Amino acid sequence: MKKIFQNRWFKFVLVAVVYVLWFVVWTENLWFLLGLPIIFDLYITKRIQRLIRWDKHEERKCTNKTYKEIFSWLDAIVFALVFAWLINIYIFQMYTIPTSSMEKTLLVGDYLCVSKATYGPRMPQTPLSLPLMHHTTPWGTKSYSEAVKMPYKRLAGLRGVERGDIVVFNFPAGDTVILERQNETYYDIVRQFTSAYGEKRGRELMNRQYSVTSRPVDKREHYVKRCVAVAGDTLSIKGGVLYVNGEEQDYIDNQQYIYYVQTTSKLSKKSFERLGVSPDEVHYSASTGIYAMPLTKSAVAVLEAMKNVVSVTKNESTEPFLAIFPNNADYLWTEDNFGPLWVPKKGTTVALTTDNLPLYERIIKNYEGNDLRVEDGKIFINGVESSSYTFQMDYYFMMGDNRHMSADSRFWGFVPEDHVVGTPSFVWLSLDKYKPFPSNIRWDRMFKAHK
Repeated sequence: MKKIFQNRWFKFVLVAVVYVLWFVVWTENLWFLLGLPIIFDLYITKRIQRLIRWDKHEERKCTNKTYKEIFSWLDAIVFALVFAWLINIYIFQMYTIPTSSMEKTLLVGDYLCVSKATYGPRMPQTPLSLPLMHHTTPWGTKSYSEAVKMPYKRLAGLRGVERGDIVVFNFPAGDTVILERQNETYYDIVRQFTSAYGEKRGRELMNRQYSVTSRPVDKREHYVKRCVAVAGDTLSIKGGVLYVNGEEQDYIDNQQYIYYVQTTSKLSKKSFERLGVSPDEVHYSASTGIYAMPLTKSAVAVLEAMKNVVSVTKNESTEPFLAIFPNNADYLWTEDNFGPLWVPKKGTTVALTTDNLPLYERIIKNYEGNDLRVEDGKIFINGVESSSYTFQMDYYFMMGDNRHMSADSRFWGFVPEDHVVGTPSFVWLSLDKYKPFPSNIRWDRMFKAHK
């Protein structure tokens, strides 16, 4: 058996089979077949090694200790980078949770292992990029070049996105970014300036004051939310309750809303720990004795049983405002009263009017790359007057489990399929920012699976 594994032909066949299955069959790219002659030479003919005099390199490693140590480290670093790069593209990637939009399902300080194989790995669309960096280098410059751009392509996965999945995706409204205010969306800032100064003057002032840049799909910020509606679904929210295709959706165990809590005395630190509420999320009015805080159903029951609690009232957003999708005065929806809204499905054709155009305008222009304009009440797509549109991709509607503290699809609309990255498999590390090391390690969350 040892002789078989040491046989060069056996090594060549084994590596060639894995290479073909991975890079040719899975990616459906015949160009990778050009790599087989290189593998054949590496294990059988060794002509390239002789050409570059690899034997001299090996001989020097044996006789020069310093040379050997330098190249041993270099080999290890190159191997680690290539291996990590392949794993990041095809199998899984690590992410951290910076905000509370998914609490108590995912906590701030959770480090996630996100599976890319579940929905199928998305091939890099900007392949000229520094390895293991997203869009910015540690010294503040772009980590990628757009000299080469590849079309969207997703390899075969285990399944598609399903209703109820927790999904990691590139932020759809992150195509344009103001570098000085990256925690806000470009489009929200535009609305602030244009509402204060008018359309033309507002944009001039904004462009003069800030640095604006654009980012390709795979270099936009990563978000994690729960998919509440898939392509073809119709959703609505009534009084904070989610309905999909006319049916009320099951309440998620860790789902939270903002509640107003009237008390006769201040709540103790232990009370907040018992409720699992972070200090950053609590607002207290000393004049009224009312707290505003996000709570789960179980936490509400705990509060209602406390002697110093007078009442617990769920907040409901009733005032429409333009920050809510589709950011149009004809659709004055709120976080808690939203829709009905149909989620676009690939291959489906809808009738287009100036009334429903705000719902699909961003899809037609930004996500599917068409020229869109409206003149004299008529809609023109790529210069042709159009009364209908056929969608080229599936879309999804995402919401945070912390419903009143989540910037999600209710604010910026649909998530296109080409923005989907993967789904969290488990938490491999969780750190509580309010506690010192090592008590800040949440041991009970380590390697905890999420769905």
